[in-house]
Amino acid sequence: MGKQAASEALTSIPALLARNAKKFGAKPAYREKEFGIWQSWTWLEASEEIRAIALGLLTLGAERGDHVAIVGRNRPALYWSMVAAQMVGAVPVPLYQDAVAEEMGYVLEHCGARFVFCEDQEQVDKVIEIQDKVHHIEHVIYVEPRGLRKYDHSHLHWIKDVQAEGRAAQQRFAKELEERTNALGYDDTCVMLYTSGTTGRPKGVVLSNRNIIESSKNSAAFDKLTADEEVLAYLPMAWVGDFIFSIGQAYWTGFCVNCPESADTVMADLREIGPTYYFAPPRVFETQLTGVMIRMEDASRVKKWLFDTFMNHARKVGPQILDGKPVGLWDRFKYWLGDIVIYGPLKNMLGLSRVRVGYTAGEAIGPEIFEFYRSLGINLKQLYGQTEASVFITLQPDGEVRSDTVGVPGPGVEIRIDEKGEVFYRSPGVFVEYYKNPESTASTKDAEGWVATGDAGFIEEGTGHLRIIDRAKDVGKMADGRLFAPKYVENKLKFFPNILEAVVFGNGREFCTAFINIDLTAVGNWAERNNIAYASYQELAAHPKVYEMIQSHVEEVNRSVAQDEMLSGCQIHRFLILHKELDADDGEMTRTRKVRRRIIEEKYADLINALYDGSKEIYTETEVTYEDGRKGKISATLEIRDVAVVGEGKVAAQ
Repeated sequence: MGKQAASEALTSIPALLARNAKKFGAKPAYREKEFGIWQSWTWLEASEEIRAIALGLLTLGAERGDHVAIVGRNRPALYWSMVAAQMVGAVPVPLYQDAVAEEMGYVLEHCGARFVFCEDQEQVDKVIEIQDKVHHIEHVIYVEPRGLRKYDHSHLHWIKDVQAEGRAAQQRFAKELEERTNALGYDDTCVMLYTSGTTGRPKGVVLSNRNIIESSKNSAAFDKLTADEEVLAYLPMAWVGDFIFSIGQAYWTGFCVNCPESADTVMADLREIGPTYYFAPPRVFETQLTGVMIRMEDASRVKKWLFDTFMNHARKVGPQILDGKPVGLWDRFKYWLGDIVIYGPLKNMLGLSRVRVGYTAGEAIGPEIFEFYRSLGINLKQLYGQTEASVFITLQPDGEVRSDTVGVPGPGVEIRIDEKGEVFYRSPGVFVEYYKNPESTASTKDAEGWVATGDAGFIEEGTGHLRIIDRAKDVGKMADGRLFAPKYVENKLKFFPNILEAVVFGNGREFCTAFINIDLTAVGNWAERNNIAYASYQELAAHPKVYEMIQSHVEEVNRSVAQDEMLSGCQIHRFLILHKELDADDGEMTRTRKVRRRIIEEKYADLINALYDGSKEIYTETEVTYEDGRKGKISATLEIRDVAVVGEGKVAAQ
């Protein structure tokens, strides 16, 4: 009973901070690499830094219910700003740091932010650029002062000055701060996060303290997370996953959050930290695997033979050993030898040697990629979640990890499938509402708290595991009635290191076709080894030998897809290689790298028509956005290739 009462008193992130400062005072709470050196703050030191920011916000006139925007890469000071905003009764609203000024402007206008915390000059410039349209921003606070000395500082403040003002105003505002912090309840807003907006404008998802803390508590118990975990905070702060891992679970368990020096040093910093609890979207695992495969192509014949021999053995027995299943003595010995020669050094190079629990989510991961990491002995699992669920809907229990399911309902989560096959869930993590959008709230969440995921799936009989087929709106029928599930095929294509992105078409059509984006790093490396000269992405993508290589990958995927009777109709008959990478700045992807299918179908309608009308090539002009925000056009004549298809089963989807 005493424990339960204590748990009930921890009804806000600031309350958890106060507990951690007492309970874990001398333990590291945050680390940040700056100028090549790791700086460290204990929970006690972090609580003092956060309190100073909160007092500083009071000196600037922060009111209860204000929205405080935070934009920049993962830095302790920006995490502290979020918690400081909560302490004064305000609502933190993290934004994607790579968003262009127009995207930022929409979110800042929609939430009515009075305060914006920026990491550096680049983010400050974006805010200044939109201030003539967004009039309610009163104060901009920056972390990195470089380049900002000559700016007008009447409403622009260095965070250290804000903290100094706060400390100086201790006598005036200490009581007010205490009252506001103590008044925070379980159903008060903890954070507002904007969805990636695959089908329209981003929506502001309001999550309460109850949503975040219950989800963090339940998921931490599920994977036995403790105060001794180490995590690397490198994913966008505007993404719900980062908020749960780096704020929710970190504050619930008291573990340490490590912030890399920059986006360019993430992999090096990952190796130095050696996290015990690690999350990455499939794209990160795909990129790491691509790097490994490129290095193996350049390795000596002996090294390549050793790698191939031991990896073949790892794929055979690694996952069973990881799950504690019976494996023969000789196979165990061979795996142990492989761990000394290949797996151990490889895990160390990837920075994953100490991972006790690893997760991937956001998109479906290719089964081959998933099995590769598990075969090395890395406890990589899948979870299924949404911003609206405070992340967790399903999780994979240890010993029940498979590439074709996303696990069982998390603690406190209920799941049901409607008659159309759409997945619905209900849990303590279910969001409060979409900010200023009652219509969307009502269409997503019903009166009983059930939320429509927008995904099609089914629950396996016997195991209770959930299998996701695709986005409900993307699953369709071919012209002959067979099932069309594009994501299933796209993930198989993206297993190949040479393919960065794929978009499959075929709903209502006689056959499937695809756009392919090559991976410039992998294909560029291959081109150099094969003495193929190229001057640009566009030139390399159009090279006949690149087309031959991609065609062989597509035909291999077709052979794999043909083995699945239900989805054999999704084999690709024709494809083209796009002349540019799909880009969030061009609206073709979200900031979390999800393809915006409807926009691509509209923007590249001429290319899709050419894939279906028998054309062998197509001339096209495409508008692109450059890094400085300018727009321009690129033109190209794209080749269209026919692909061998395996004798398709004639089973219509029921």
